[in-house]
Amino acid sequence: MKHPLSLSVFYLAIGLLIGCQDQSLREAPYTHENEPIGTVREVYDGELLPDLQVNTFRNIHRLFPTRTVHPGDTPYPLPPAPAPLENFSFESDGRTYSLYDYLSLNRVAGIILVQNGEVLMEEYLFGNTKETRWMSMSVVKSITATLIGMAIAEGSIQSLDDAVTLYLPELADTAYEGVSVRHLLQMTSGVDWNETYTDPESDRRAMLEAQIAQKPGGLLEVMAGLKKAADPGQRWNYSTGETQVAGALVAAATGRNVADYLSAKIWSPFGMESEATWWLESPNGIEIGGSGLSATLRDYARFGLFLLKEGRINGSPTLPTDWIQSASQPQVIDGQTIKYGYMLWPLAHGAFAAIGIFGQFVVVFPEQEMVLAMWGAQPKPLGMESIDESDFFNALLKVVKAPQ
Repeated sequence: MKHPLSLSVFYLAIGLLIGCQDQSLREAPYTHENEPIGTVREVYDGELLPDLQVNTFRNIHRLFPTRTVHPGDTPYPLPPAPAPLENFSFESDGRTYSLYDYLSLNRVAGIILVQNGEVLMEEYLFGNTKETRWMSMSVVKSITATLIGMAIAEGSIQSLDDAVTLYLPELADTAYEGVSVRHLLQMTSGVDWNETYTDPESDRRAMLEAQIAQKPGGLLEVMAGLKKAADPGQRWNYSTGETQVAGALVAAATGRNVADYLSAKIWSPFGMESEATWWLESPNGIEIGGSGLSATLRDYARFGLFLLKEGRINGSPTLPTDWIQSASQPQVIDGQTIKYGYMLWPLAHGAFAAIGIFGQFVVVFPEQEMVLAMWGAQPKPLGMESIDESDFFNALLKVVKAPQ
């Protein structure tokens, strides 16, 4: 008969071995971790060879310090549809293309189409998989704006008409004096800004250089140094800088890191499946409000489903009444209709989208109960799509029937 102590040691060793195996499974290395990547300047310049560009887009967590966005314990289910989407043809600019042409010519790196909660199509290209995390670029602007809505719903921000400087006093006596939360969301602050990604002298590149410097508070210093170009509410001007202010606003109003707030308010309770990462302006610093989130394709689709459900989680509202409707509609600015809401882009047929450079999309089609999430690896930040994206979206609406 074996000594009881020997048996205890034996079972302890087995338990430790199993525990170590479980731990190794939980901390399995990221599939793409050792791939060669380019630099962040090369990304914005559009000066990466195709393979290196793809590697970089799925490894952006290696370019800057990041904070983790934690998923929930129970993933929101995405079962396959009984009848998947088949190849189809459509017209664009006088030529006929197929679905496969679109994926190839527009350098789509991943696509998922969900209708009625079921996956009609899910494809990964360039070696990507369901576990791949891909950069959001300006798609994350829509997430940051949505977090402002949630902060208003819970009372951390009192009103859309509150002054930004009420929460960010460091912007007092700057061009942001008199700018409201609403102006910030609409990008109508009147603060001057040049968004040209490939121009080393642009404000967007100045912001990038401040991010590269990794100086705490450096990005808000850039924003505080800008000049006033118009009165608040009188001029629309697309500005990634506005979303850095928006992210800082979320952090200041809620008293939480933006990634932690996203984890608590959406990523975990809605049921995202995987961890995401979010760039920081400095180690342990504030998140980059307008870019730098990296997540799986399925979780981007789940964010689209969250928007489709108008922010309801398990039937409970998390956003102010009619927030999504207001956020996704064109705005009238100084008598002109601007096709931009609260950091969402209104599209035709009642659809709306979160859009990022190089071909990143989360598109919501409310009438069809449908969400499209798509990754792109186009050669330059803007203007390099071979087939008009809107023609593709319109074609989808023709081949996918609306629920009866």
